[in-house]
Amino acid sequence: MFEHLKIFLAALLAGFVFCADAAADVRLKDIVNIEGVRGNDLVGYGLVVGLDGTGDGVRNSPYTEEALSSLLERLGVNVQGEDFRPRNVAAVVVTATLPPFARAGSQIDITVSAIGDASNLLGGTLIMTPLHAGDGQIYAVAQGPVLASGFSAEGDGASVTFGAPTTGSIPQGARVEREIDFNFEEMETLRLALRSPDFTTATRVEAAINNAFGKPVAKLLDPGTIEIAMVDSPVHMIGRIENIRVRPEQKARIVIDQKSGTVVLGADVKISTFAVTQGNLTITVKETPFVSQPNPFSRKGETIVLPDTTIEVDTNSERRIAEVDENVSLSDLIEGLNALGVGPRELIDILKSVKAAGALHAELVLM
Repeated sequence: MFEHLKIFLAALLAGFVFCADAAADVRLKDIVNIEGVRGNDLVGYGLVVGLDGTGDGVRNSPYTEEALSSLLERLGVNVQGEDFRPRNVAAVVVTATLPPFARAGSQIDITVSAIGDASNLLGGTLIMTPLHAGDGQIYAVAQGPVLASGFSAEGDGASVTFGAPTTGSIPQGARVEREIDFNFEEMETLRLALRSPDFTTATRVEAAINNAFGKPVAKLLDPGTIEIAMVDSPVHMIGRIENIRVRPEQKARIVIDQKSGTVVLGADVKISTFAVTQGNLTITVKETPFVSQPNPFSRKGETIVLPDTTIEVDTNSERRIAEVDENVSLSDLIEGLNALGVGPRELIDILKSVKAAGALHAELVLM
C-alpha cells in the first residue's frame, strides 16, 4: 500500500517544514566579518514615567523610589522625608549596540526592559539615561517615548497578555556622545573572518579575491580566517572585496524547533535505507462526578460528591509502515510524507529515531 513511500523530511505547504535549495553565490559582505569592524554593546539604568498605573510598586521595588528621588533632586525638587508612592514610574534597563564608525551626534535604536514589577510600559517616556560601554565610559544618552511590544488586560476573574508589554523599543532613541577611537588607515593587513568557518568556503574566498586583484593578495590562514595584503587604502580595498561573489559550503544540517514543531532541512542532507513503523496509543480518562444527597427530612444525612471515572484505551491498530530507499529526491520525500499524513510532532520523533539508527547523515540541531 505504501510502496516506495519516502519518509524523511518534507516541506509542508502549511509551513511546518521548509527545504533549502542548493547554495547560491553570495556576496562576501554577507558571509564574513572584517577584523576590527564591529559594534559595541551599551547598557544603562533609567526610569520610564507617564505610565497609567502600571508602574513599579514602591514597596516591592525600593530602588525605583530612590532613583526617582535622586532625579527630582537634580531637577531642584526636594522630596526628602516626603511619603510618595507613585504607580506611574518603572525602573528599566536600557540596551543598545553602538555600530562601527558611529560619529558623535548620530542616533541609534535602543531597547527598554522593565526590571521591577511594572506590568506594562505602554505610553511611558524614558527619562534621559546615560549608556555605558564595558570600559565604564558614557558613549550615548537615551530618551524618548517607549513603543511597547505587546499589551495586557485583566478583569476581576481573568486576564490576558499578548507579547511582552514590559519590553519596548525607541527607534533612534539614543544620541551618540562619544566616538570609539579606531584609525582604519593604520591597518597593514586586512583579515576576513568567516561567520561559518569551513575549509571549502575559505578556499573559494581566497581564490575569488586573488582572481579579482589579478595577483595573490589573499592568504588562507585557517578555515575561518583569510588575510589580505594592502595594495590600496583599507577603505578602497574593502569596497572592492565586499561585493565579490562566492558559493559557500554548508554542513548538512537539520534544525528542529520543538516548541513550534518547525523543521528546517538543508539541501545536502542524505539518508541511508531504513524502514519506519508507527502506531499511536491513546489513553482517555474521563471524570464524571455526581452528587449524592440524603433523604428528605433526614437528621444525620449529608451531601457528598462521589467520583465516577471512565478509562478508554485506543491502540490504533492501523500501524503505518514504510520503507525508505537511499536513492530518493526531496520531491519524493515530500510526496511520501504528505501521503502518510505525518504531522510535525510525529516527524520530529521519526527524525530523532532515524538519527539514532545511523541512517541520517546530517547534524541534528534541537532548539
